[in-house]
Amino acid sequence: MTRSIPEGTDEEVLLHMYTTAVKIRKFETKVYEVFNLNLIPGTMHLYRGEEAVATGVCANLTDDDYITSTHRGHGHCIAKGADLKKMMAELFGRRDGYSKGRGGSMHIADFSIGILGANGVVGAGIPISTGAGLSCKLEARFRGKDRMNACASFFGDGASNQGANFHGSLNLAAIWDLPILFVLENNFYAMGTAIKRMSRLENQAEKAKAYGMPGITVDGNDVIAVYLAAKEAINRAKNGKGPTLLECKTYRHYGHSKFDPATYRPEEEKHDWVENRDPIERFTEQLLDFGIGANQIEDINLEVDTMIEEAVEFAKTSPEPTVEHLFEDLYAGGN
Repeated sequence: MTRSIPEGTDEEVLLHMYTTAVKIRKFETKVYEVFNLNLIPGTMHLYRGEEAVATGVCANLTDDDYITSTHRGHGHCIAKGADLKKMMAELFGRRDGYSKGRGGSMHIADFSIGILGANGVVGAGIPISTGAGLSCKLEARFRGKDRMNACASFFGDGASNQGANFHGSLNLAAIWDLPILFVLENNFYAMGTAIKRMSRLENQAEKAKAYGMPGITVDGNDVIAVYLAAKEAINRAKNGKGPTLLECKTYRHYGHSKFDPATYRPEEEKHDWVENRDPIERFTEQLLDFGIGANQIEDINLEVDTMIEEAVEFAKTSPEPTVEHLFEDLYAGGN
């Protein structure tokens, strides 16, 4: 029996979000594969398993809205509209990448579509988002706009215990009613430390009470649940009613970084999240229940497969940086 599409969304939005989620999943899966072929230098922190969060949040944002990201930022950037070819080239350390091959996985930014940058420092994107939120509010005031642009700030459960960046930013955003959605991606582990060893709270969204802002906890592996919760919070922010803390409970399929086997996670727990709560499989089942054809879903998957392969080929053929490029794009440099 076909179910009705949930109020607050429609088929076009659902298919857009499915495409986004599949892009993230296939990008991360391919990156994992080519890394093992020694085609990507350094390390990386993969987003596979958490696709529903970035997808659901960013589907509510425009190019004029902002995001701040984390060390695990590929999914956020893709969901905000980043170019897959330039992202892949950056991971390969090539000149055609977003940072001309100098930044790598943790330093992708695209100001033209509001991506203020991924960040390798835990919690460091949160105060950046506070500044972006202030700029949105001031712009609306000086230009006489009734509705503000907004910023979504992504960070993990570990960052929510980072005093200066988290506390100071949320407190300031609250007292100034800044248009920010603070997105706490709770995957239950800060590197290898379980959240239950770092916090007495069952739901980290309860921390919002300390700042006088709404705190909401949702199933972070349900695209539609994230989308609807973020939609309400972002509309609230854009209408001048201040920030919200949105906790999305999710689970990374891989370890903290590429070199982490994640043996600290119980096998039963991992199996439950990966096999029974996979966000892509759940979203696919939901779309079929809504009467969206399996052929449409398959076409999206095939189209994304082609996009990922083209991104890899683009990265492979992009030139490598040379010593002559060493001092380009620097604010200051030596003689």
